[in-house]
Amino acid sequence: MKFVSWNVNGLRACLKKGFEETFRTLDADFFCIQETKMQPGQADFAPEGYTEYIYSADKKGYSGTAIWARTPALSVRYGLEEDLHNHEGRAITLEYPDFYLVNLYVPNSQNELARIDYRMQWEDDLRRYLQALDAQKPVILCGDLNVAHTEIDLKNPGPNRGAAGFSDQERGKLDELLAAGFTDTFRHLHPDATGIYSWWSMRFRARERNAGWRIDYFLVSNRLAPQIRKADILMDILGSDHCPVTLELDL
Repeated sequence: MKFVSWNVNGLRACLKKGFEETFRTLDADFFCIQETKMQPGQADFAPEGYTEYIYSADKKGYSGTAIWARTPALSVRYGLEEDLHNHEGRAITLEYPDFYLVNLYVPNSQNELARIDYRMQWEDDLRRYLQALDAQKPVILCGDLNVAHTEIDLKNPGPNRGAAGFSDQERGKLDELLAAGFTDTFRHLHPDATGIYSWWSMRFRARERNAGWRIDYFLVSNRLAPQIRKADILMDILGSDHCPVTLELDL
């Protein structure tokens, strides 16, 4: 079973940059996107053979997530348990007989960590939510988690230490999530790979220089780790400041 996750930095903009061709070429069972920046019906995209799940932010043109699934879900949940997290379109959970699929766009801590307190609350509430799901059936989690976990997950760790996306607080929360029973699928298969990133700043020719960050992930419940077949980062695919990440599981 094949899963794709991609922060498209605006679906309407990405549709003008080859999104439909990429969607067809990747031929996924589940295609998850983040940062849709749209309300339902604002994009002319309805792939045949897929059920669409869209969760938009209250604020127009901001945030948002979506999933296209070949198999309709048994149930769908938009948001987390706490209402304060449910106004920016950041989480979709689909239930299937043998697993939950959770698509996330994690809040950015912003310059000088202006939003770090909210981010820490999000992280704690998200972890509890995922653990409750995991107690029922395995979880497949994907999305833009807005954190580079270790020094090999970004080109320039030294100058960025303490900055949004590479603060001790954010990295520590990912440590806690993994310790709670989840596996980073890319690192499971490629523990020492360097120079492989999923996001590049639009400034300073960062993508051309491959001065990137790995902040887009697939995590799975530990008991699914033996079923991981492939976990890739498709750095050659353009259309956004992020690139797609993929996961193939034997399910």
